[in-house]
Amino acid sequence: MGMTHFDTYVPRQSVIHRWSPRLKLVSLLALMFAFATVQTLSLVPWMLGLAALLYGLSGLPLSFLLRRLNYPGLFILAIVVLLPFTVGNTLLWQWGWLTLRQEGLQATLLIVGRFLSILTLGFILLGTTPFLTLLLVLRSLGLPTILADMTLLSYRYLYEIAAMLATMQQAMRLRGFGLPRQHWLQVNGQTLQQLALLVGNLLIRSYEQSERVYRAMRLRGYGDGAQLNLGQFTNHQAVGINLGLSGAVLVAAVGLVVAEWVLRR
Repeated sequence: MGMTHFDTYVPRQSVIHRWSPRLKLVSLLALMFAFATVQTLSLVPWMLGLAALLYGLSGLPLSFLLRRLNYPGLFILAIVVLLPFTVGNTLLWQWGWLTLRQEGLQATLLIVGRFLSILTLGFILLGTTPFLTLLLVLRSLGLPTILADMTLLSYRYLYEIAAMLATMQQAMRLRGFGLPRQHWLQVNGQTLQQLALLVGNLLIRSYEQSERVYRAMRLRGYGDGAQLNLGQFTNHQAVGINLGLSGAVLVAAVGLVVAEWVLRR
């Protein structure tokens, strides 16, 4: 399984794709932190507008974002779904025991707005920059080499472990384990034993795989002090675009922080 098989990078010729990866990472992270500090509901439309503008400039298809919002969206929905009905004292609407409260509704809109804005920026970063390039940029910014390598290997081999688990589960089903008639509540000692064997076998295979990978890396010179070429992240033909985008995003981040401070005084 190659690196491109699971990389979320979408090749395009947009202005965000041509943005220097190092400046892009720093600028978007600064904007994410600015979004996270917002506590005023009136700033949420500005956050969503900035995120939508940057997503439009990225040239990524809308389906790219919608597909990746499914599971995170369900997670945040499960967290905030009860807030409008349980938090606050100001009643907006009531039907029997069901009561809609103003403070809870405001908190829900604020959480959902920040969540969508920050997640959109994250998908812009991952969709316009190859994952390996992001790790190299983090190394150029001071991330320890061992952490960068561990992140890359974890990201890479989680898919290998998932494929290995699927193969083992299929083998167990072919041997009669996990048939449709077997309800998940009907757990007995034999079922638990089989599941424990599955987990143990998966851990052993994962450990053996990691040993093979490490030996292969050592044979190819890993750990011999190879230096990172930082010049590969500088696009001298797009200095104006890089500085302009970075400046605009950083100004927007500072503006949000200042506006939040002024509105909350």
